[in-house]
Amino acid sequence: MRHPQIDPSSRAFTLVELLVVIAILAVLAGLLLPAFSGAKHKAGVTACRANLRQMAVAWELYLGDHADRFPDRRDLKASLPGGYKPWTTWPRSDPRAGWAATILSNELAVAEVWQCPATRRPEWAGVTAVWQAASGASNATRTSYWMWRFDRLDEPVAVDNFWGKTRAQAVTDLAAANNPQVGVVNGPVDVEFVTDVYFPATAPGVEESLAGRAPHARGRNRLYLDGHAAWWRDLRLR
Repeated sequence: MRHPQIDPSSRAFTLVELLVVIAILAVLAGLLLPAFSGAKHKAGVTACRANLRQMAVAWELYLGDHADRFPDRRDLKASLPGGYKPWTTWPRSDPRAGWAATILSNELAVAEVWQCPATRRPEWAGVTAVWQAASGASNATRTSYWMWRFDRLDEPVAVDNFWGKTRAQAVTDLAAANNPQVGVVNGPVDVEFVTDVYFPATAPGVEESLAGRAPHARGRNRLYLDGHAAWWRDLRLR
């Protein structure tokens, strides 16, 4: 018995049908990719904020064992690999926190906590102002967070720096400094303690390639002196 022949063209997509399918896929991709990108960004922000909260616990333990007084380790800050402020551009001081990873090595021994996950992307790997090693050892903890209140080596200690001060004195001095970059200081809840790195587009001296950039788009996480961490939308960042 002869089987009926099937026209091959009846089983194939026409060019028009293929173009329609491609167009539909393109539309779906356009709808899904921004949502995926947004979810990935939020996950990175959340992971970073979790790091800051672990730092808050470590600092609370340290201060509890040291009469609520911060260490004065300007000597350590000056002697870490690369020295103090090994760049000529912005920031004008050195807010890197390699010294803190050393001081809190007993309270916070997980090295990854000292690194914002977003700074592990290749574009941040070679930015000197982002990274600092906690020692000269090959396996030393590397930090990628900033601590502005421990950013200078002045003698005596600058009024807006916290070296060797109690938490209460640090807040009082910072309020008295009347630093316009700090804003109103009514207590520890208003004091930025640890922050993501960032390069505001409006700051004079920022390298053109870094101006307006930060590991997290359009803002940064901040840990405050009272122990809470929050996302802050920074209009100087893109």
